[in-house]
Amino acid sequence: MGKVPKKIIILFLLFVSWNVYAQPVPAKDENIPFLVTFGGDSKSSWGDDDFCQVFFCLIPETFTKPVYLRIYDPDTGGEFDENKGEFDTKINFSVYGGKDCWSNEDAQSIDPTGNYKSGILIATKSFGNESKYDKSWYTMGPFNPMEGEYVKKFNARIFKIIAEGVSGDDGNLYRYYLSTSPSENKEVEGGNLFTYEYTFRLANNQSQVSQIYPFVDDKTISIQVSNFDWDNDGLIRLISVAKNGVLCDVSNENNWIRREFPIIEEEKNTTVEIQFIKNQKTLIKNNNVAIVVRNQYGETLPFFVIPIGGIPVYSPKIKMESLN
Repeated sequence: MGKVPKKIIILFLLFVSWNVYAQPVPAKDENIPFLVTFGGDSKSSWGDDDFCQVFFCLIPETFTKPVYLRIYDPDTGGEFDENKGEFDTKINFSVYGGKDCWSNEDAQSIDPTGNYKSGILIATKSFGNESKYDKSWYTMGPFNPMEGEYVKKFNARIFKIIAEGVSGDDGNLYRYYLSTSPSENKEVEGGNLFTYEYTFRLANNQSQVSQIYPFVDDKTISIQVSNFDWDNDGLIRLISVAKNGVLCDVSNENNWIRREFPIIEEEKNTTVEIQFIKNQKTLIKNNNVAIVVRNQYGETLPFFVIPIGGIPVYSPKIKMESLN
């Protein structure tokens, strides 16, 4: 049998990886308890640098049934959320579709500036301290996949979800699920979700290791891994087919720090794993952190909740080269 072209292998892995798992955010494999967004009057030193989080839902172009976005614990109040005095925070969740909802440059920026709300607003809902939503699911939709922006490179239609702190200073901890049902979590076959800046809560259990999965495309020759407000909560390390737990620099309170890593040929068109290993000596409770990965052009790379091609496995046969 002749050698199978690399592009065919990548497409096969992409197809397999998108059809094995369901679509919760955070995903089970990420081992992250919650996404987090703080109210607009908060301090960035609490772990959210801009009080806004943007995710994109990817729906295969062959999928034509209605889809729903389900939000777990969307209110700010109760056991899971982080209070700063009395709960007085409102968070707005909005869904956008149509032309430019993803392809607009501002939509893919890590900062909520310019036209980051590009596209057509098709659903919106604000939540305050409302006990009926505590530990409960709220469903937005149905959405017709045709309402999303068609993106040829993904062979899919894309919707945008923006969670934004309108007011208050508390932290809202929540989860998403992309579903075919308004009342149950049922996966969208071949669906996926991704973001360019991942802001989340780490578990308090020191034995827990969390991980997220940026995808490195074929034009990338180096990546910059940036983290915000790590608060001395242990180690952050990088794993790929060619890197076996290379340590990242870690930030202090309320600052960003980054480290650059070379990308060799074998790592192109693969997923990289970023691991978060908690401080084993001192328990850092309720730590919120933000992560961004850029390529050598300063372009942000996407974190897919279902890793493209699967979770990377280090191969010691691959030789590394140093970055000058």
